[in-house]
Amino acid sequence: MLHAPFADAQALAPPEVLRESRADGSFVLRHPRPLQPYARCVGDWLEHWAATTPDALFLAERDAAGDWRRLTYHEVREQVGRIAQGLLDARLPPHRPVVILSDNSMDAALLGLAAMHVGRPFCMVSSAYCRLTKDYAKIASILDLLQPALVYAADARVYGPAVQHWGGPCAIVFGAHAQEVPGARPFAGLAEADESEAVGAAFAALRPEHHAKYLLTSGSTGQPKVVINNHRMLCANQQMMAQAWPFLTRHRLVLLDWLPWSHTFGGNHNFHMVLAHGGALYIDEGRPAPGLIEKTLRNLREVKPNFHFNVPRGFDMLLPFLEADEACAREVLAGMEGIFYAGAALPQSLWSRLEAVAAKVRERPLWFTSSWGSTETAPAITTVHWRMDRAGCLGLPLPGAELKFVPNGEKLEMRARGPNIFPGYLDRQDLTDAAFDDEGYYCIGDAGRLVDAADIAQGVAFDGRVAEDFKLTTGTWVSVGTLRPRIVSALAPHVADVVITGHEQAEIGLLVFATPQARALPEGALAAHLRGVLQQLQAEGGGSSQCPTRAIVQAEPPSADAGEITDKGYINQRAVLARRAADVAALYAGNDPRVIRPAA
Repeated sequence: MLHAPFADAQALAPPEVLRESRADGSFVLRHPRPLQPYARCVGDWLEHWAATTPDALFLAERDAAGDWRRLTYHEVREQVGRIAQGLLDARLPPHRPVVILSDNSMDAALLGLAAMHVGRPFCMVSSAYCRLTKDYAKIASILDLLQPALVYAADARVYGPAVQHWGGPCAIVFGAHAQEVPGARPFAGLAEADESEAVGAAFAALRPEHHAKYLLTSGSTGQPKVVINNHRMLCANQQMMAQAWPFLTRHRLVLLDWLPWSHTFGGNHNFHMVLAHGGALYIDEGRPAPGLIEKTLRNLREVKPNFHFNVPRGFDMLLPFLEADEACAREVLAGMEGIFYAGAALPQSLWSRLEAVAAKVRERPLWFTSSWGSTETAPAITTVHWRMDRAGCLGLPLPGAELKFVPNGEKLEMRARGPNIFPGYLDRQDLTDAAFDDEGYYCIGDAGRLVDAADIAQGVAFDGRVAEDFKLTTGTWVSVGTLRPRIVSALAPHVADVVITGHEQAEIGLLVFATPQARALPEGALAAHLRGVLQQLQAEGGGSSQCPTRAIVQAEPPSADAGEITDKGYINQRAVLARRAADVAALYAGNDPRVIRPAA
């Protein structure tokens, strides 16, 4: 029985890789096959599918009544043309972007596509800067950095205060209640005029090197950087993926996706994968959060997507529902072909639970896959295009990509080069120069290793962030990126995530975030579970860099407002350590009754 997606023997390209070893201990991996020609610009995909499959569904989202509003490729192209005309008629200042402050929505997609169609870059900014705080200093500084020609937000009653606090000189557009903000325009007004020849002329003038969009880095350690995404890198990356995953050209992709378009995973990898191959994208209003995961589950049961892209936190929150209700699991998983998780962050315990629940409701195994890259790489540098048995592999370099491994302390730092790499940071030549080495490889900051040095075709494994790792006072390095998933797996199913402590200490500690189910356990049960697992980890050995000796369960879940959890559901280790410095100190003070130690 075939284990490939869609039971298609030609669904996946075989794993192939070449190695170039160097005298200084570094080496380069690259795909042996050349990258095939790719689209000139993002709009070429829309033009193609609007002409060849005009009645096929492209975008869908829930309306206020809870029903699906759907647009075909023809309808999207028609609206994009009208909005593009509206942007041209507005005579916006040149060389300044359109900024979108809202969550994923059909209007945001149409505006972004329209802006790119006529050579106007756009930037999707996380709505958290406006919705989850009343301190608008951060969003004001971001808008000052971007200097937009036009700012769009969905609802003036939600986003109006932040936009008015900034008060910059540009056009302001709202999807609803625009009349309540002086000088603002309604979004519908952008689409009032018919498309003229000027739209076609602007589109014909686009070149691969032109800026398509801007994405912001997280900014967790300071001011975000503005990453230029040009049409070349975006279009090349989808061709690279299609050569590794040929099923994309053979089977229509249907996605339900919540991942924010202000990040490269949702906004580039997933959105562009659907558009490049004429698929359908249902915009999920749910999230991996209490009260919102239920919306995702409802949508999964109704839409029945054939692939599911998510982050580990999303899978963790879905699993209790799937495990408790076989009928629900069958509706969600029976027609699904693949599970995609980001990078190497999926704990093996989640992988095993997903496999177990899928085995109850389907005959053919689910295909698990992953990829690796960053905002600066469009995003995929590597991907997995074969069947894996467990989490941790990042795949192999895609056609056209080169992956260099450079000795850095006790690790191998990974650097990337190819047509999918960004040209630089907007208006920051100093940061751009620092981001590349003397051979033009982008220094991404991640470490990697070969899964099997004797068989490089087995792929690359993630080995942590070079900057995230730290030394204990014993002189032993702690690899945070590889240790955290191992600990979370060991603590399953009662722990959602952990933050690893131990900077300037002799031993590792843990700040523990329990699952909602664990909080309902009888008093003392969670502590007993933690003590037993800590003892088990010590018994397995591995030394001080592998064995936490103490833990404190956090009474408060990670706060998105405080930057402890990102839009994609990841724990921001650095932000948690800074915000909860008192708990970190308590771990090592020796007299706090909350500290849990290994069982005797």
